[in-house]
Amino acid sequence: MNPIFIAAIYFVVWWLVLFTILPIGMHTQDEDGEVVLGSSRSAPVRPNLVKKAIATTIVATIVVGALVLATNHYGLTVWSVADWFDLRQ
Repeated sequence: MNPIFIAAIYFVVWWLVLFTILPIGMHTQDEDGEVVLGSSRSAPVRPNLVKKAIATTIVATIVVGALVLATNHYGLTVWSVADWFDLRQ
């Protein structure tokens, strides 16, 4: 696989995983009972963005690593996946 192609896939997967992980463990100010004056009631209390960025990086690395392994070592292609589901015409 081309390294630029792998980097592009990693970029997309990283953002998809980030948006999946962001709501996990989120508590709003309204749920916490302490709304800061001038902010929205639905604003997060402690978003823990650094921990979520680290978790996103780990998960995205595993996903893209598995994809690279499947394509380079096992020869997985779009056409082989289409054959599994009888999608070729």
